Amino acid sequence: MSWDTHEEEARSHVETRSEGDVRIVVMAGEFDMDTVAELRIAMDPRASGIARFVLDVAGVTFIDSTALSVLLQPAMERPVILAGTVPPRLARILEITGADLAFATAPGVTEATTMVVPPRSG
Repeated sequence: MSWDTHEEEARSHVETRSEGDVRIVVMAGEFDMDTVAELRIAMDPRASGIARFVLDVAGVTFIDSTALSVLLQPAMERPVILAGTVPPRLARILEITGADLAFATAPGVTEATTMVVPPRSG
């Protein structure tokens, strides 16, 4: 297993790896319209062969509506699971916007890669 590492303006950091049909995305730093390009690539909703996205967001210090939109796009068709501890500021943004309902949560990356996620009703 190898990591693909991307940094934009040193304010944000994205690492991705795949485990079978699961894409694991580790996010750290600030994500806004100026630093979202690598996140957009990692979270491509058209990516083939991916059954779910697992997001490790423990290192996120800021997220704006542009970045939130990037996280939500793949959740329309497949599970997006927030793994580990969600920082309070991010949790609050998810709650205020109602986006928390779009994501499953798991205690850690290992659990998120194997947990059963109910199908989206729609």
